[in-house]
Amino acid sequence: MRVALATAVRTLPRGAGLAYEPKFDGHRLVIARSAAGVALQARSGRIVTSAFPDLAAAALQLPAGTVLDGEVVVWHAGRTDFALVQRRAAATAARAAVLAQSLPASYAAFDVLELAGLDVRARPYERRRALLVDLLLPLGPPLQPVPMTTDPELAATWYETLPASGIEGLVVKRLDQAYPAGRRGWQKLRHTDVRDAAVVGYTGTPRRPLALVLVLPVGDETPLVSSPLTAALRREVAEAAAARGTAEPPATATATATAIGLGAVPYRTLDPPLTAEVRHTSARHPPPEVLRLRTDL
Repeated sequence: MRVALATAVRTLPRGAGLAYEPKFDGHRLVIARSAAGVALQARSGRIVTSAFPDLAAAALQLPAGTVLDGEVVVWHAGRTDFALVQRRAAATAARAAVLAQSLPASYAAFDVLELAGLDVRARPYERRRALLVDLLLPLGPPLQPVPMTTDPELAATWYETLPASGIEGLVVKRLDQAYPAGRRGWQKLRHTDVRDAAVVGYTGTPRRPLALVLVLPVGDETPLVSSPLTAALRREVAEAAAARGTAEPPATATATATAIGLGAVPYRTLDPPLTAEVRHTSARHPPPEVLRLRTDL
């Protein structure tokens, strides 16, 4: 199932016919309930059902032929905690059963793609939203529809006040819009200059990566070298590189990237690329700062 994507904006879109939803800080997850059971799919298409047995069990309440799009989150101390979602996603099947008890997951559903075997993606968002609410409200947690408003002033209030709960911004959709599968048909407003970047490689050695080579989603797509990685990120990148079989690439796999103040820098490629959240404004500012890897992609 190809999911809808969003384009980053710097100011709150306003106008008639717009809907606003809080942007939860978790892992994108498609829930597919069939007559045979439940499958949980990450944005990449990878099946992650075993990592979230609590959500899979809850999804059995859905009618067969239902497909939902949303975000899996873990609440801790009154706010969503992305690190705990990462921990859940990376767990083995045996460990996942234990974590489901100590770190239960919640599902913030923001769209319904199929209902009772009927594909509803071509219907307007306003109609799909009504179907989603009617479907989930009787069930209750951990499957819940995200809040939504058509009032831009309330949306602005959410934007200013909800970060304390771990909400990272807003997603804006047109009420008359069909589900834009595989396209950036929505808009997202984050609280900082954080954006997703493709990680096409890394500098350093496979056991000790030093920095990431990034392609930002806007601009001329010239690769940039990030600022130095933290110890925790070095470990994550090393594990990802090993999983992709890039531990000992041939010399021909080495390319160059234009780094701020560094000129041409050799790096080892990653195929397929990873995705990272980075803080970056423009090429005239310091190198992008890597905040975290998005291993749900």
